[in-house]
Amino acid sequence: MKRADVESTTPNHGIAAHCFVEAPLGPGARIELPRDLAHHLGRVLRLNDGATVSLFDGSGPAWLARLRLSGGGPATADVTAVLDADRESPLRVVLGQGLSSGDRMDITVQKAVELGVAGIAPLATARAVVKLSGDRAERRREHWQRVAIAACEQCKRSVVPVVEPVQGLRQWLAALPNDAPKWLLCARQGQRLADLPRPAAGQPGYLLAGPEGGFTDEERALVVDTGFVAVRLGPRVLRTETAALTALAAMQVVWGDF
Repeated sequence: MKRADVESTTPNHGIAAHCFVEAPLGPGARIELPRDLAHHLGRVLRLNDGATVSLFDGSGPAWLARLRLSGGGPATADVTAVLDADRESPLRVVLGQGLSSGDRMDITVQKAVELGVAGIAPLATARAVVKLSGDRAERRREHWQRVAIAACEQCKRSVVPVVEPVQGLRQWLAALPNDAPKWLLCARQGQRLADLPRPAAGQPGYLLAGPEGGFTDEERALVVDTGFVAVRLGPRVLRTETAALTALAAMQVVWGDF
């Protein structure tokens, strides 16, 4: 469907919430809302019938809809118009993040999405404290994908970055395109982001951050051989969840839409 074929509207302050739904969206569609979402809208946010929300399915764009929360049946939303708002960054960065422990990965995923990351690859590395495989790894990936969706709801993005399955560092590196820009966060040495060439418009780039213990010398050599340029974020040593987010914010300032 072409955008010209449907009514569109620009963002306004009458939108009460931005909600992810797994349903086909289009003009005139009536969407049955999941019970947890209906509860959140009606009981937590205290919205009434007729309130305007925006709905998205993760692939973009968002759609305006009017809520129907009463009447004895399931809560629904009537789609009225496509929302003419593009919140995707022109900087297409995929973050390769060494697995970190506790809530650090959740924080990294959540804030990276808010900062406009295009995708996230959780990486098993030699010094990672967390070891994931099999069903446990898939459950964590599904959890991080839900974190990414919730972050999109908060920051009003309509395209949900994909959280890739947990994989080894070597496997991830082998699948990267040869000609893509690649940046390795390094506490000991490296260039300033401002001194590096701007990525071509729309070209994916790959940012790599290590786990709490950093990369081994062997891993670092492999990464450099794959074409990564070492980048240093000032003279201070940053925690793993701070380093990636600082780099993404700096990239948005230097090359993106900040």
